[in-house]
Amino acid sequence: MAPVTVRRSALDDEHRALGAKLVPFGGWDMPLSYPSGTVAEHLACRRGAAVFDVSHLGTVRVEGPGSWDRLQGTLTNDLGRIGPGRAQYTHLLDERDASVLDDIIVWWVAADRFDVMPNASNTARVLEAIGGQDVTSERVVLAVQGPDARRLLAAVAPGAAAVGRFRIAAFSWHGESCLVAGTGYTGEDGVELAVPVGVAVGLWRAIVAAGIVPAGLGARDTLRLEAGLPLHGHELGPGITPLQAGLGWVVSWDKPAGFVGRSALDAERARGVSRRLRGLSSAGRRPPREGYEVLVDGSPAGVVTSGNFSPVLGHGIALALLPPDVPDGAAVEIDARGQLLAGSVVPIPFVARPATEKGS
Repeated sequence: MAPVTVRRSALDDEHRALGAKLVPFGGWDMPLSYPSGTVAEHLACRRGAAVFDVSHLGTVRVEGPGSWDRLQGTLTNDLGRIGPGRAQYTHLLDERDASVLDDIIVWWVAADRFDVMPNASNTARVLEAIGGQDVTSERVVLAVQGPDARRLLAAVAPGAAAVGRFRIAAFSWHGESCLVAGTGYTGEDGVELAVPVGVAVGLWRAIVAAGIVPAGLGARDTLRLEAGLPLHGHELGPGITPLQAGLGWVVSWDKPAGFVGRSALDAERARGVSRRLRGLSSAGRRPPREGYEVLVDGSPAGVVTSGNFSPVLGHGIALALLPPDVPDGAAVEIDARGQLLAGSVVPIPFVARPATEKGS
């Protein structure tokens, strides 16, 4: 068997110099946390500003004649709702059962250029579905997030700090052309910057010097969980459709081109979903974990897809797939490998902020 090649961000040396704990994720070595720890990084993002290296996310560039038609006829959302200079959250579905093969952000950069941003482990799959060119290795992507993100970033790259929510803009850093989108995955306001590899280290250092705290994948995960945002491989993936995940708003039912998986999703829509993603709150500090069984009235009813301790709320929270008729407020028990945790079904997001959707 051929050895598996682990990819590294162009900022790998920077992370190591800062004492980051690096872990494999989606075929990449990426920082899980820095010496301050995940909770401190999480709270820095909620209360101030944090910067995440998310270069493991893919970039598939689709451009030229027919590029709009190709995306419009493949992905679930309707590009006709937006235009150049905008970003959109969308799904790629399995033709057979409409489960989510990947959830994606499309950056509509120019009239005939789209930078499609899949999850790290799904880049090859998305490339096969939509064509284009994998340009992941040519850029670094930095997510600057938090209530102070734009104010602090403005001292470094004012053009990047000014981009509107779900807007795309060009800016220059040391003579190099860069892109920024008003997107993110933390539930906070902020931006994501795509910059050429050659200037990435200088921009990273300037951002950190401006008082924006480096944060790793651990904090990114707890932040997205508090915001009730799905993670592919957990709340999205084999057997889980957009309707089950509560993401029917990313499906355009009336665009003439349709999308891959439309027939299967139509059938589920007609019969109704058998399960739906819900929020769970547990009373103590011990959190529910992925794979734990959820009991309603003493009977197995579903399974936890993601769970963790909420640094903001001070107790355990989780997302779970449950029957659609289980109401908010319902008492549940979570089987933590033989120990029953008391919990309840609650609305999501767990922590409300001005911007909690992954896309529009």
